[in-house]
Amino acid sequence: MAGQYFSYLDDKHVRDVHEASLEILEDVGLIVRNEKARQRFAEHGAVVDNDTELVKIPSEVVERYRKLVPPTITLRGRDPKYDVTFPRELPVIATASSAPDIVDPVSGMIRRATSGDIANIARLVNELDGFDVFSISVLADDAPGGHFSLSRFYPALKNCVKPVRTSVTDAREAAQVLKLGELIAGDKDKFWERPFINFGYCSIVSPLTMDYDSTEMLMFYAENDVTAYGTIAPMGGLSTPLTLAGMLTLMNAEWLAAATLAQMSRPGTSQLYNFLPVFADMRDGAYASGAIEIGMMNSAVCAMARSYNVPAGGYLGLTNSKVSDAQAGFEKGMSPLLGALSGVDFIVMGGLLDALMTFDFGQAVIDDEIAQMIKRVRRGFDFSPETMALDEIRQTGPAGMFAENPETLERMTRVNLLPELADRKSREQWVDEGASTIRSRAMDRALDILSTPSVYAIDEEIDARIHETFDNLVAGDTVLPEGWTRALPPAPTRGRRVNRRRAG
Repeated sequence: MAGQYFSYLDDKHVRDVHEASLEILEDVGLIVRNEKARQRFAEHGAVVDNDTELVKIPSEVVERYRKLVPPTITLRGRDPKYDVTFPRELPVIATASSAPDIVDPVSGMIRRATSGDIANIARLVNELDGFDVFSISVLADDAPGGHFSLSRFYPALKNCVKPVRTSVTDAREAAQVLKLGELIAGDKDKFWERPFINFGYCSIVSPLTMDYDSTEMLMFYAENDVTAYGTIAPMGGLSTPLTLAGMLTLMNAEWLAAATLAQMSRPGTSQLYNFLPVFADMRDGAYASGAIEIGMMNSAVCAMARSYNVPAGGYLGLTNSKVSDAQAGFEKGMSPLLGALSGVDFIVMGGLLDALMTFDFGQAVIDDEIAQMIKRVRRGFDFSPETMALDEIRQTGPAGMFAENPETLERMTRVNLLPELADRKSREQWVDEGASTIRSRAMDRALDILSTPSVYAIDEEIDARIHETFDNLVAGDTVLPEGWTRALPPAPTRGRRVNRRRAG
């Protein structure tokens, strides 16, 4: 994307936020619940009070370790052609994760999600070009005891060869999932040559508190060179000041603290400045995940991340809407677009409704089209003597028809994004074909994908070895829900349309 990215912050604002963040960490400090983490901070120059669990980090300590954060991060998939390293020209776009519920594709009612749903969602995401990463969309209510995270990763990895990630609760669960990766790869050495499992964690509880379990996982991932990244998740008005600048400053201090501990655990640990800032609607305290201020905050985070030379990410395409409606559309479109224009490297946006509580197959397909539009915006214009087309303009001349030129046909799919869901038909044709909604078209596309056999299934011998290793493991197979039928007949091939305003 040519030129500078949009930003609310100038260089002085960035310096002010950074200096204020250092002051917070040095003078105010943060509570660190994990004793091992407190000891690690103390060994590397922080001031620790074990009685109060308060840790104060001198500015020079933060600066020393912040500078060790690498400028890139790579998330790997089961198929290496889907590996993503960012920053890159286009943002990396992922599904949103860990909703407890799902809109049943047959009944349309809300129910608890299962491992079978994860298998179907993984299969769907694997075929949606707008998504680069499958952040496991739902929980697994049917997970056997002791297999909670395994029951999410297994159906995801079995049906999606793109990078897969989510969080786990402890090192035992992480070890299970990493063992799963080794089995899928064929052996331990092959897996660790290119580990294709990616984790997330949220070690900071705003304001200025590091909890026990997630902080333990932060250190575990760093110590074992496991691909993982943290997320800062403040809530404006409740866990941060209700000013955008105050929220940014507090959040930035928290990110610096987590990044510092990661580098203390293993210098050179990859990091992502990833955030999930939401705002409380102070009229009733509602969790306003679709607020436009989230996009505004992401713009500021992008400026801070660039100043630290690290990738920037954010949960941007979220919505409070309970259904796939206009509210879902504008909340899922506006903040990610602002993020893209501000230079965001990673956008978490796909598939969830109702403030991250519910997955919807139709919404995921719609979000895939939004993701492709966002990438098209970031790709920008191709300016050159050829694309300015002066010779073509000269040859076509006044009152000419550019549609007849071979250059137009050749450029048709390169210059314009041709959506599969957005309707551009005449009203008459739209009515004749069933007067469909975008969600009904999206649900039909999801059904078409899930009705096609997958070519990415895990080898049967390897799969048998996985089930031998993990007793009572969920099946992990894609199974089309009984009773799911198309809302519309297959659309006819689009032919030349008559322009009603010029015909006759």
